[in-house]
Amino acid sequence: MNNRYKISLIAPIYGVEPYIRQFAESALGQTYEDIQFVFVNDGTKDNSMAILDALIEERFEHLKERIVIVNKENGGLPSARKSGLEAAEGEYILFADSDDWLELDAVERVMALAERTDADIIYFDLVKEYGGGKQSVKHERTYTAENRMRWIENMFNYRSFGYTVTKCFRRKLYTENRIVFPKLGMHEDICLMAQIIFYAQSIAQLPEPLYHYRKDNPAAMCSQKRSVRHIASSRNMMGVVEAFKDDLKGSPMEFVADGVVLRAGWHSMIHDCDLFEEFPWLSQAIRKAKVGTRYRTPLLFQIFVKIYNTLRHR
Repeated sequence: MNNRYKISLIAPIYGVEPYIRQFAESALGQTYEDIQFVFVNDGTKDNSMAILDALIEERFEHLKERIVIVNKENGGLPSARKSGLEAAEGEYILFADSDDWLELDAVERVMALAERTDADIIYFDLVKEYGGGKQSVKHERTYTAENRMRWIENMFNYRSFGYTVTKCFRRKLYTENRIVFPKLGMHEDICLMAQIIFYAQSIAQLPEPLYHYRKDNPAAMCSQKRSVRHIASSRNMMGVVEAFKDDLKGSPMEFVADGVVLRAGWHSMIHDCDLFEEFPWLSQAIRKAKVGTRYRTPLLFQIFVKIYNTLRHR
């Protein structure tokens, strides 16, 4: 694996016409120089790419040698990120969403810590932007390579950030390990980053808010109905657990699989979506799953799922 650059910044683009200029200015205007920019056109139908192209011609023509444009049919955020990874040539990877923006020295500060610590993963804080000047800084807990399994558990239970955009990681964690990409765009970042974190040998924290995460985009997945988000989330997590279920012990999903299947059972019950039919092994997995306080799904709900599963297959 050749590293032509120290870091690759990967940004999928789809339906972000109102936001792409602000994002691109923050990305292409980074103070760090040894950086490759990978923009993935995920079959967007608006003027996002035209705005990006015009901005490059207008202000960033000197960066053209370091800019890669990947054009693909629309396949959703996970497939766009995967396409970006395939085109990346940096030692480190940093994802960004093209409706957000970064501090102009974000990459410089991240790479300064990477060079000091030689860490496989560097993670940092973010600012949630609600529109109208309202914002809040979100600080992540402290994690190391030694307690990274707790980090993975906390991400699946929504007690820690699952965002890909706050984690810079060595590309070899992706290229040299088995990484399963989820299919849908809800909590796909948790599913991906749990695997990346699992294989990391060293982790460094940069407790500074370097990324601005837009919460006022009505097209974002987080703006959809709760039932839609729950079902998509369970499908994604179940898909990744399914990929590892025959070799679960010692895998990235070992300590979260029980919580995932119990939550999938609960979501199937309350949202009238038969995940049991979609994942035929779910019923058996629920029978074997241990009810516990480690999971975000309340104990009472977990017990209901176990009873429902038993009655359903009498």
